[in-house]
Amino acid sequence: MSLFKNQQKVLFQHCDPAGIVFYPRYFEMVNAVVEEWFSEQLGVSFETLHGPMQAGIPTVHLETTFHAPSYHGDILDFELEAKRLGASSLDLSITAYCNSEKRFSMNSTLIYVDKRGDQVKPAQWPLKLRKLILD
Repeated sequence: MSLFKNQQKVLFQHCDPAGIVFYPRYFEMVNAVVEEWFSEQLGVSFETLHGPMQAGIPTVHLETTFHAPSYHGDILDFELEAKRLGASSLDLSITAYCNSEKRFSMNSTLIYVDKRGDQVKPAQWPLKLRKLILD
């Protein structure tokens, strides 16, 4: 499973009055990294996933460690790696660095869900996506 890299600048909107990233904003940044990974590496935009495919990938588990603060203007280098692919689940490891200093790391589990019908329910990953995640 290959490594996906993405860069984001810490913006004013991410920070508390002290100019340090307010921790919930990291989760928004991580979601942006996952969305870019789907679009750039897997070739399926969130617009397609949530629209015509009538699917979703909600997060069902998170473990996060904050190693050092990030500040307004920092450039964060994100690394996303798929660690385990189950029938409907996907474990990801996501780490952010600034100038090679680890700022935070996260292990996350996503579930592929089918949104068709009356209920949102776990479903098997489509074969095309499985192959791309495993490459």
